[in-house]
Amino acid sequence: MGASYQPLDPHNQKPSSKKPLSFLSKPVCAWLACGFISLALLHLLCCSPAGTQRTAFSPLLQYINNTYSFVSSVPPGGDESCNYSEGRWVWSPGYARRYNATECNVKESHDCLRNGRPDTGYLDWRWQPAGGCSLPAFDARAFLTAMRGKHIAFIGDSMARNQAQSLVCLLSAAFPNRLLYRDADPRKYNFWRYAFPTHDVKVSFYWNPFIVKATGKSEDESIRENHVHLDTPGDGWGADADTIDVAVLGASHWLLNGAIYYNGSEVIGAHNAPAELNYTGVGYAWPLKMAYRTAVERLSSSRPRTVVLATFSPAHFEGRPSDSPTACTKMEPYEEGEKELDWICKELRDIVYDEAQAAKVRIAGASATRIEVLDVTKMAAMRPDGHPSVYMHRDPFAHGVPERMYSDCLHSCLPGPVDTFNEMLLQILRKRR
Repeated sequence: MGASYQPLDPHNQKPSSKKPLSFLSKPVCAWLACGFISLALLHLLCCSPAGTQRTAFSPLLQYINNTYSFVSSVPPGGDESCNYSEGRWVWSPGYARRYNATECNVKESHDCLRNGRPDTGYLDWRWQPAGGCSLPAFDARAFLTAMRGKHIAFIGDSMARNQAQSLVCLLSAAFPNRLLYRDADPRKYNFWRYAFPTHDVKVSFYWNPFIVKATGKSEDESIRENHVHLDTPGDGWGADADTIDVAVLGASHWLLNGAIYYNGSEVIGAHNAPAELNYTGVGYAWPLKMAYRTAVERLSSSRPRTVVLATFSPAHFEGRPSDSPTACTKMEPYEEGEKELDWICKELRDIVYDEAQAAKVRIAGASATRIEVLDVTKMAAMRPDGHPSVYMHRDPFAHGVPERMYSDCLHSCLPGPVDTFNEMLLQILRKRR
């Protein structure tokens, strides 16, 4: 990171006692200054390395980006014609440098700057939707104003937690928060709730990697299997469901790993279970559909409520083992067409859309619950540079480079690309019913 700009101290600046001499008229000075600047820029563009050009033009581009975001911001209700799920990442110096992750208490393994990640280019990109529209920068005041008096709950796996912590940090950068509760074990981040008293807003996270009730490995990693009850909401959020105004549901990764599935006390099948158990294979798609169905049914209400189904956010191990220090070392986003979206990502995304549409049909006329889709699959798939990689702990190479070292190529650094998920969430929540 380059040296930061140090403003002059007004108390140490002594005004000149002499009136400066003027040899040229002001118009002539202005023309000469413009000429010198034009020549300097031309020299920089023609004769300088790309890295030097980036450094030199960063302040100017940042100003343009900030101005563009301000001019193109949309009124309450959002640009409902804009498809935020399609687009590309564009270079925007410093755009994602919005908060200090240590100050907002994120999971340490996601606090990449604190842990010494030396490259910070992953903070210099902005999502540009296709079709010429724009995704406004996150506005903490707009979010809290739209959600005044409401309880927002993220329910799901560690990707849902990643987004939930991002939201708390984005809001905390502008407004004071109060931690209402969290896990007794400081090493865990499975259940917590923050309040933002200025607007009476609460943000919670409920660890439920299958969304529905699950026991086994999801609670204790020493247990080999997961036992998942597809007909029963998760214990924590299920008990609090009537207090939730906005629910963001995010699960897929654990269903791909597999579990033994139940309806009541009866086993109805399994996915990736040990062969000796001899259970009927049910795959991952059908259980995922059933889990969303159970959740939406529990969250359906006669009072206005929004349920947001988040799509799959892919990992970027790129075929390398997770204990390889080079598992994810790409330092820039993929360009359009550089890498195709895997078929399994497309299928998981389609499941979310299908279930959202089916839920709208089922509850039409019988519930005031609004169903929305937060489609982050493409924007996440194009960001292999945004993961903690080996920087899950402080100074991982302080004692040399080990042959084996776990890399996190799934979650997002905070701050990082996942902050954009919450920019999209804000626009969804501001939509008119």
